[in-house]
Amino acid sequence: MLRQIRNTSLKTISTGIVVITSVELTTKLPSEGRSSQLYHNFTDQVVTPLMRRVLNPEDAHNTALYFLQKGLAPTFRQNSLEASSKVDLSIQTKDGLTFPSCIGLAAGFDKDGVAIQNLMDLGFGFVEIGSVTPRPQPGNPKPRMFRLLEDGGIINRFGFNSVGADAVEDNLKAFREKEKEELKDNRGKRKTEGKGDDADGDNAATLLNSSSKILVSVFKSTWSFFFPPISPQPRSLLGVNLGKNKTSTKETEDYEIGIEKLGKYADYLVINISSPNTPGLRNLQQNEPIRRLLKVGIQKRDELPRDSSGKRPPLFVKIAPDLDNSEMEDIAKAVIELGIDGMLVTNTSNQRPSTLISDNSIEAGGLSGSPIRETSTECIRKMYKLTNGNVFIIGIGGVGTGREAFEKLAAGASLVQIYSRMTYEGPGVVSRIRKELSEILLQNGHREVIDAVGLDHPDIYWDKKMSRAKKSLENEKVFTDF
Repeated sequence: MLRQIRNTSLKTISTGIVVITSVELTTKLPSEGRSSQLYHNFTDQVVTPLMRRVLNPEDAHNTALYFLQKGLAPTFRQNSLEASSKVDLSIQTKDGLTFPSCIGLAAGFDKDGVAIQNLMDLGFGFVEIGSVTPRPQPGNPKPRMFRLLEDGGIINRFGFNSVGADAVEDNLKAFREKEKEELKDNRGKRKTEGKGDDADGDNAATLLNSSSKILVSVFKSTWSFFFPPISPQPRSLLGVNLGKNKTSTKETEDYEIGIEKLGKYADYLVINISSPNTPGLRNLQQNEPIRRLLKVGIQKRDELPRDSSGKRPPLFVKIAPDLDNSEMEDIAKAVIELGIDGMLVTNTSNQRPSTLISDNSIEAGGLSGSPIRETSTECIRKMYKLTNGNVFIIGIGGVGTGREAFEKLAAGASLVQIYSRMTYEGPGVVSRIRKELSEILLQNGHREVIDAVGLDHPDIYWDKKMSRAKKSLENEKVFTDF
């Protein structure tokens, strides 16, 4: 008897999962249930490991991108701390650009900007596309991406494979136009929200008896429990990472073209001079070349049209983790003196730690993921100190948990990007990192991300905290006087 009940229950549950998953995959109605824990578990614990087992790394990457384009990936699963505003993961630049969450996607996943909104829906506060080169180029020969399973890392030598700036511009233009349409639709919905509700309720009351109402209510409650509706999220930001064609012989021209052509679509721009897979590119990190490039980059950025708030996109530069102390000092001085808005620290590494055990560790290319986490965090720590905390830093390298994100913030990063660890953890890692980071912030007595930035530097940290407190008091006084 018990066995029969158990078998019947298992069949019912299995059938239910198949039916629900089929409905969600084919229609995404009526609940947008891709934010549910069930859907997250399915993609992270079944789909992701399966793809890793049967597909080579680049094919798995392209398949994941295809799933995203088709709207089959999970969406952000909101945590209670953020939902109740007990913790705020947003942060602002000096010029007032607000990132709705400090957790973003690094460049390299969506090189051509084909799945921007779907990536944002995963829970990223900002998505960076690219690197984009002015002219199309195929990149290096395949295979060019390798998993280091035992080490939790990846080596790639893609070599800036890109469809080119013209094709990417078409993608970005389509994204922005769709974004405007959705914004207009949402405004229209808010205007009509609530109108006629009472009348509809009266009509419904005449058609439904009390028992029917109860059944509908139970069904809705049950459905919402398994597939919670997605709460509206603030608009995520778009970053555009600019690269250089392999055959280009001019120092700054490719970046000028990228800024001019794509800058008007970006919330921020990144000059990438640190990829290890384009010959000679990292030479641009030397003192004189980087100054010439950044100076021209600022001039080109300043020629862009202003947005509706009267601002232009901030300009950042992305550096390597393999710089020596003198090179880091030169870059820090150049960034401060030329007025660059921020730095991305760091790109992939040419170095191979002695702790690596994977057979693929001998492959040429840039190493990313867990093996470079501590190295990148130390680079952030050094750059924060060299700039006295006055340059906005985006930290990258080996982040896959809320604790690892917190370490990057404490070292001096204001934002954190992920990519490689998503290969191992699945797309649901974004929601998990945000949840874990929210919990860690609160456990350490912080309600805002800014209160964790630079904790490893007590002298700088407390000066900045006092400065923010003083500014807040001044603003309150102005408001009171008014």
